[in-house]
Amino acid sequence: MNKPPADAAARRAASPLICYQVEQLPPNNLALYQTARAGMSQVTELTVPPRDAASFEVPAGSFFRIVSIEGPQVGDLNLWNTHDISERFFSGKTRQLHATHVSTGDRLWSTLPGLRPMATITRDTLDWYGWDADGGGVHDVIGTRCDPYTNHLLKGVDYHYCCHSNLTRALAAARNMPPEQAELQVHDVMNVFMCTGFTLDSHQYFMKASPVRPGDYIEFFAEIDLLCALSTCPGGDCGSSHSDDSTPCYPLRIEIFEPAAGALQDWQPPQRSAYSGRHGL
Repeated sequence: MNKPPADAAARRAASPLICYQVEQLPPNNLALYQTARAGMSQVTELTVPPRDAASFEVPAGSFFRIVSIEGPQVGDLNLWNTHDISERFFSGKTRQLHATHVSTGDRLWSTLPGLRPMATITRDTLDWYGWDADGGGVHDVIGTRCDPYTNHLLKGVDYHYCCHSNLTRALAAARNMPPEQAELQVHDVMNVFMCTGFTLDSHQYFMKASPVRPGDYIEFFAEIDLLCALSTCPGGDCGSSHSDDSTPCYPLRIEIFEPAAGALQDWQPPQRSAYSGRHGL
């Protein structure tokens, strides 16, 4: 390690600055959504089996929930624009605009050049968790997704039911795409129900047993027409082993709701970024 310079303490004492001021974001319409959800009715549901994934579509202006139904289980969520899957969830920008972990009122933003809200979180039964003594929180947008390539790198074995593979199969089936083509559209996820953080000493990414229990759910409002895929992670509650068949895993349920007629008459889907796209050229 290099010897610290004479002014090392002064350099470390620089004040932190929040990169993006949340107050400058367009308002999130949460009050309107809360009114709309009060009269909503369920239109469909599906169950995602353990160590697998399923795709589903949610029309703009609808709500959907991810629900724990049998035991503590985390899920990896991908979102695409139904009409153009090149516009997809941008976990890094969501993290910068909100925080490492998201909850009620936060939005899931799309990739450049769209950069618009794809979904808004309208209800989270785990919002009580906050931050624990280890610095952990729930629903992270800092991890990627477990994948067979990293698993092979670290363990030297092929495992086909990592979330990356599960999501690949789900998208390939939904769009009748070759798996090698679908895989390129699978992206960094929102880790639903997952409890994670960075260790206080080495600052390494950690996971711990999720606090989710049957009956807990997280609910979203679809800001645009969405194609979604959810993987039930092979890590189960992510409190022990990962990317193998030894960890207890459970299904998750997807519920889709539509608001009462007229409840969103003043609402409009967000537009893509108004940036000119000239890039100084």
